[in-house]
Amino acid sequence: MIVAIDGPAGTGKSSTSKAVAAQLGLSYLDTGAQYRAITWWMVNNGIDIDDPSAIAAAAGKPEIVSGTDPQGPSITVDGVDVAGPIRTQEVSSKVSAVSAVPEVRARITELQRSIAASAKQGIVVEGRDIGTTVLPDADLKIFLTASPEARAARRSGELKGADVHSTREALIKRDAADSSRKTSPLAKADDAVEVDTTALTLAQVIECVVTLVEEKRAGK
Repeated sequence: MIVAIDGPAGTGKSSTSKAVAAQLGLSYLDTGAQYRAITWWMVNNGIDIDDPSAIAAAAGKPEIVSGTDPQGPSITVDGVDVAGPIRTQEVSSKVSAVSAVPEVRARITELQRSIAASAKQGIVVEGRDIGTTVLPDADLKIFLTASPEARAARRSGELKGADVHSTREALIKRDAADSSRKTSPLAKADDAVEVDTTALTLAQVIECVVTLVEEKRAGK
């Protein structure tokens, strides 16, 4: 069972995906963390983020390993635990530029497909282009949405003390960058089930997705 969960930032993708995977005994993969990891490596190694050819040339160098336990997903780069460092504002502000480079997407997509293929119990994979590009044959595709206001409120809650207005502006800017890139843009797959999480609690979103997965498993 491969479940693809896509959507923009702040829709509850990570929290929902982890909880659903844990509840149903599936593996879990946060693909965004992989793009953050390669961005962190580029920044740490002095690669010019404004030079796509420099990014492309270095795309194959870092070794990225993702742990798929939903109770404690891990990510390392060249053996270093980067779960914390990849969440900094510096990485967040540069991840769109790095992940827009085709060579980076090809490298990370290959990694994601191999992880999904080796998940014996099945896997929940969350990101922005899973249902459209990475795993177009996923058994179930879900696209989470929410209003910019709801997403900003949630994200600023996660980033303790962040200003909701500036968070909203940053999210909209990130959406525009991700939706307009030439390679694997953020988009809803034609056969994806759209779930608007604006007025839902996290528990309700999780319940909704678990139901969708169980129905799919039962062949409904």
